[in-house]
Amino acid sequence: MLVLALDTSTPAVTAALAEVDDSHLTGLGERRTVDPRAHGELLAPQVRQVLADAGVRPAQLGAIVAGLGPGPFTGLRVGLATAASMGQALGIPAYGICSLDALGRAAGPGRVLVATDARRREVYFATYVDGKRVTDPDVAKPADVRVDADRAVGEGAVKYSEVLGLPIDDRVLHPPGEALIALALDKIRDRAPGDALTPLYLRRPDAVAATQRKHVLP
Repeated sequence: MLVLALDTSTPAVTAALAEVDDSHLTGLGERRTVDPRAHGELLAPQVRQVLADAGVRPAQLGAIVAGLGPGPFTGLRVGLATAASMGQALGIPAYGICSLDALGRAAGPGRVLVATDARRREVYFATYVDGKRVTDPDVAKPADVRVDADRAVGEGAVKYSEVLGLPIDDRVLHPPGEALIALALDKIRDRAPGDALTPLYLRRPDAVAATQRKHVLP
């Protein structure tokens, strides 16, 4: 089965393709562009390119995996809306995976802090042991993060390395698409129904509806 992965939870816009069978996951390609202001413009071209690189048509896809965040509202919803609409159009399931979990898996063995940039001088973070999450995803000022790890990964960890005070593995900055697919393998192989793709915002969006009318006349 051919599986497409999408993630827009960080400044990186990622599309990846893999082939999954009963015993193996084989990565076929990944496209990533880092631009925090162009998720909407970049994702569709990334998807087209990663499929074209592998000589695959959208109709050949069997499932989609999307990073659920946590991430800033505007960028995150681009990836989830794209995954949901593609799944519906192609008649295939779309599964959601916590984007921090993909970073935690990619970080490998040991006790690792995963931190991504949440803007407002904050980070989204969670702790992992041998790739498995042991704390719930959260958002906080870097100085308020409880550090119980041997090293840290993620672009948030790099940005606030002096505050976190941990060795930084800067080879793992953004959620890898192949790791997202690996975390959804059981659902993919079981051909489980798709997920609701509920985003992990962890805080309210900046833009909110007005609670009362404003008076414009003197």
